[in-house]
Amino acid sequence: MEFPLEGTKWTRAALIVSLFFAVIISFQAVRIWLADHRVESGRLDLMERGAALEPGNADAWDRLGQMRQWDIMNADPTQAVADLEKAVKDDPLSAHNWMDLAAAYEDSGDIPKARSAFARARAVYPSSPEVAWLYGNFLLRREEYDEGYAQMRQAVRTDPGLLAIAITRTWRSNHDVQLLLDRVVPPDTDAYFQALDFLAANQQLDAGLVVWERLLALGKPITLSRSFPFLNELIYEDRAADAQRVWLEALASAGMPHDPPAYHSLVWNGDFSREFVNGGLDWRWEIPPGVGVDFDSGAPGRAGRSLRLDFTGGMNVDLYQPYQYVPVEPSHSYRFHAYLRTQSLTTESGVRMSIQEPFHRSPELLSENLMGTHQWTSVDADVTTGPETHFLRIRLRRIPSRLFDNKLGGTAWLADVSLTPMAAQAGQPSQ
Repeated sequence: MEFPLEGTKWTRAALIVSLFFAVIISFQAVRIWLADHRVESGRLDLMERGAALEPGNADAWDRLGQMRQWDIMNADPTQAVADLEKAVKDDPLSAHNWMDLAAAYEDSGDIPKARSAFARARAVYPSSPEVAWLYGNFLLRREEYDEGYAQMRQAVRTDPGLLAIAITRTWRSNHDVQLLLDRVVPPDTDAYFQALDFLAANQQLDAGLVVWERLLALGKPITLSRSFPFLNELIYEDRAADAQRVWLEALASAGMPHDPPAYHSLVWNGDFSREFVNGGLDWRWEIPPGVGVDFDSGAPGRAGRSLRLDFTGGMNVDLYQPYQYVPVEPSHSYRFHAYLRTQSLTTESGVRMSIQEPFHRSPELLSENLMGTHQWTSVDADVTTGPETHFLRIRLRRIPSRLFDNKLGGTAWLADVSLTPMAAQAGQPSQ
């Protein structure tokens, strides 16, 4: 067999060319890998050498500039600016790099150049929430509030995840709730609740009430539990009238029954005709270990249901629920009433009702200790509030037993709970 000589020469030439380009490509790949490895090292000396290997790599210069800027031990603001200027020169269409340069200018005290760098970032990416957010914060630091708030609002509209921190920053810059709502927070149910939660957490209840009014003015239904953090703070701050009003408005907005309790009672859902909402001014309940809970028929001749608690006999139960915060007037007299029933309750510590002023360390009023088996028993007490009392806490109570054989077993029922002002007693049916 014969091989053409001319074809063999071309094959060799092609192979040599291919090998040449393979060497070039391999060299370039190794150089790029080495440069990236050095830039990612976190060591300034290696990062400098890595950036030098790729003089046109804007990301490498940006990373190096930030490293110099934020190096706690060896910060070099001047060289950081120089590196970041190289980054924007290599990639003038990167809003991220322009913002990093703006921050470096601001840190070095060159505010005009910082403002100019932010302007370039906005020109490159005008709809960016990050650009609007960082520029807005820059303006707030310069006390240019009007435009700063406008930038924050733009950022929040594009990225709602920024709203919580926008509320915090705005409130800290100017404790003006009207400004917060008009300039930053969008007129939206979720946005208003975020503002309400922030103000409640910071005990700014008057401002919170302004947000609440704006929220209701939207005319949109709410989820009742979203109002609980604000209601809790109103309760803990002893603002009974505000809590009662917000509670009724929250129920109405949630589409739930909101008629006041019957016969002038102040206890909400005292006949247990509805499920617990577990917050606000309704019953609160978290099932403790060793207790099963359900609803049963009410006391004879009384409307509604009873709450049934089955004790498993496996624990020395410390029971202080269900409980409810009840708004009252200072220096007023009230009549408390409830029905209790027990069946085969073990130990010397049974169940009883507890009434206490929760925020001023007043003595706890406890009803008779019911052990063993009792038919429906009326529990009644006269209560006079102190001059600073705005809430009473009513709860079912079982104090842990001190006996060796202290595991609680048996069943207890609670029904028809009410707290009525003495002045209203004449219009209430006998109990």
